[in-house]
Amino acid sequence: MAGQRSAAPRGFDIIGDIHGCAHTLERLLDQMGYRKVNGVYRHPSRQAIFIGDIIDRGPRIREALHLVRDMVEHGSARIVMGNHEYNALGYCTRARAGSGKTWLREHTPRHNRLIKETLEQFDAYPHEWNEFLEWFYTIPLFIDEEDFRVVHACWDGDLIEKFKALQGGPYIDDDFLHASAAIESFAGQVMDTLLRGTDLRLPEGMSITGRDGYVREFFRTKFWADNPRTYADVVFQPDPLPPEVASQVLTDRERAQLISYPIDAPPVFVGHYWMDGEPAPLKPNVACIDFSAVKYGRLVAYRFDGEKALSPDKFVWVEVERPEAPDYPNSEDSVAR
Repeated sequence: MAGQRSAAPRGFDIIGDIHGCAHTLERLLDQMGYRKVNGVYRHPSRQAIFIGDIIDRGPRIREALHLVRDMVEHGSARIVMGNHEYNALGYCTRARAGSGKTWLREHTPRHNRLIKETLEQFDAYPHEWNEFLEWFYTIPLFIDEEDFRVVHACWDGDLIEKFKALQGGPYIDDDFLHASAAIESFAGQVMDTLLRGTDLRLPEGMSITGRDGYVREFFRTKFWADNPRTYADVVFQPDPLPPEVASQVLTDRERAQLISYPIDAPPVFVGHYWMDGEPAPLKPNVACIDFSAVKYGRLVAYRFDGEKALSPDKFVWVEVERPEAPDYPNSEDSVAR
């Protein structure tokens, strides 16, 4: 399959979820020494790696996609798929006859709302949007190098090895996309785990309402927790668990569902989780670089140079400030840090 050019060994700058914040991305690239050459951002000795989720929510989705795809196609960047690119493929792909559905991803009010800005910003460019949908198929689910790994939400080594054996590499195709619409299938589990993360069910009869208003009966969990004892030891999401739930002791069955990322495994980088606070490694070999840029947080990168233990000093970012003018509700403004 046509995909991304491989690069000679060099430093890598792994960049968090962009969500249409194209101007903020340009400022971060400028800060890291990337410059436009013939209209494409390049660095003389480094390569950017995008963690996925280029689309949805933000003010300049089309511009962000063009910027990122140009970099990837000219070898100055690589990218892994985010759950929002995967969602877009499902949303815009008709289900096959006999499936009982019209679209692979149902056009529910919530799903409509999540992709609304993307479709609106491509409304006058339908041909471009179709080309980007085709390009999404060339985006790998993960990058697995000798000294580092990149995946949007969760590195599940066993699942990844089975996927590679089935697909012959890190890419999905049309058949795999259709199969993944059934969440209980192998394809569904691959896409849900790698692009959305692992989870545990809340105690019977309990639910939590997230900041987005979505009611959940599950909570997202760490894939690297060492010897966890309670729910608080494994929860990993922006919305906290109620104290009485956080203190609940994990059952043996729940512990068996958890993934543990070995401390001697290569460093792995993820996005997806809407972090806040000062960027720092989650574990010596695990880093999340999604710091809620589109929610006026930070657009963050980690400047990786082959180290086995990740360092807080290698994170760089731009602050995204909420515009004060009331007539710019979807604008973005950034201050380099």
